[in-house]
Amino acid sequence: MNDVEHNEKNFSNTIGNKEQLRLKAQRDKHSVWSGFGLFGMVGWSVAVPTLLGVALGWWLDKKYPQHFSWTLSGLFIGLIGGCVIAWNWISKENKAIHKNTEDDNE
Repeated sequence: MNDVEHNEKNFSNTIGNKEQLRLKAQRDKHSVWSGFGLFGMVGWSVAVPTLLGVALGWWLDKKYPQHFSWTLSGLFIGLIGGCVIAWNWISKENKAIHKNTEDDNE
């Protein structure tokens, strides 16, 4: 192999590597807005079950009054449930990010 063929092969490999990096960057667009989206998803995954728990508790307080507050119980259960949902969702996203990073390193 002469110098010209060797230089062409190196040039071809360099261009191929740069193109792979460019395509990866297009697939994995992580921006400030995606970070805000993540915070939004976590917020909604906690807020919605909490509000549903409060609404159910309020309805139960009106329908079946007890010596304890159904509304506070629903608030607590909804909040715990929302935190569990958010924790599971973040764990799943974290595993996916680490899997993609490991795949790229291979």
